[in-house]
Amino acid sequence: MRSAIVMPDVGAAAAVSLWFVELGEQVYAGDRVVEILVDAATFDVSAPATGKLVEKRFRSGDPVHAGLVLGYIEEETV
Repeated sequence: MRSAIVMPDVGAAAAVSLWFVELGEQVYAGDRVVEILVDAATFDVSAPATGKLVEKRFRSGDPVHAGLVLGYIEEETV
């Protein structure tokens, strides 16, 4: 099953700053996955689930707004 990494509502214009994880890399729920730039400040968006990053929908510098899916994590099955 895939879990979406969703851009939270930050109340201002934002852009993707940096991906901390490459495609195919393992992540754990709560790990920081992507850094967002908002008005010269940055904040991290965390992984919603444990699994592998399988899709990045935006690159560094791309503008984003609340509710957009930034990427997907393929969850591990037990």
